[in-house]
Amino acid sequence: MSEDKSLCMVEAINLALHRAMQDDPDVVVLGEDVAGNGGVFRATVGLHERFGFRRVMDTPLAETLIAGISVGMAAQGLKPVAEIQFMGFIYAGMEQLISHASRLRSRTRSRLSCPMVVRTPHGAGIHAPEHHGESTEALFAHIPGLRVVIPSSPRRAYGLLLAAIADPDPVIFLEPTRLYRSVQQRVPDEGKALPLDSCFTLREGQDLTLISWGAALKETLEAAALLAEQGVDAEVIDVACLKPLDSQTLIASVSKTGHCVIVHEAARSYGPGAEIAALLQEHAWQALRAPILRVTGLDCVIPYARQELAYLPDVQSICQAARAVMNGEQL
Repeated sequence: MSEDKSLCMVEAINLALHRAMQDDPDVVVLGEDVAGNGGVFRATVGLHERFGFRRVMDTPLAETLIAGISVGMAAQGLKPVAEIQFMGFIYAGMEQLISHASRLRSRTRSRLSCPMVVRTPHGAGIHAPEHHGESTEALFAHIPGLRVVIPSSPRRAYGLLLAAIADPDPVIFLEPTRLYRSVQQRVPDEGKALPLDSCFTLREGQDLTLISWGAALKETLEAAALLAEQGVDAEVIDVACLKPLDSQTLIASVSKTGHCVIVHEAARSYGPGAEIAALLQEHAWQALRAPILRVTGLDCVIPYARQELAYLPDVQSICQAARAVMNGEQL
């Protein structure tokens, strides 16, 4: 499977699952409708036909069961990749993820590890009902022992998912729903994993650092292009792995530019942007020429479809924050 194809993100995820299962017989896939139906977004289509029911398993509608049985599988040498249909459904499984998956290595003094991946669609923007557009990545990033990965393109989804499956510890793999089919990229199926715990610099710049992840990177990159037309040379950083955080790349960028805006879809209060801002304040304060600003979702439940766009950060708000930072102002 070395053909270089142009794929959308959900196809790249499917390709990575095929590759991981082909290369490692210990990789198994489980979740609601992942076998017979290929998953709610068709990310697992074709796996059941190729690898059989022993390695691709439909489960009951029970997220606690999915998370718990994945911990048991991982403790006994398998590498489960569990799908939760939407991030808003993952909360029922948090007891297993926080109390068991994240602690298994510590609890057994590394006698056991927990090489499991939990995949789930993440974020708003597809006009879905309640619990289908959550951006609560900070809940998991707060938990020691869990990795939190959020790809922002098909190529990164492929490489990061391979890395997550190969990792010996639990990974929460959040897939931006509105990027599933909106962008295509050529994705070489070479089985090469991308590094975890690393940021990606998507655009070099000298004047301003824009930091984002997931679906919000689309608007962040568009804002950077618009700012360039206005004479502001913005560097764009894709965090990609929220936990552990690649602090060196972020500090180096802000130390160079002296200005920073953080963009994320999650609610503002206690969001990941606050942690990143604190990190930069501690380690790059001498370079900062203005306060760090955040452009985020609102401190409210994600609204229904008619008001959804009012909740999400947009290009205009990012540019407004960038101009304020460059002028040393607060919003």
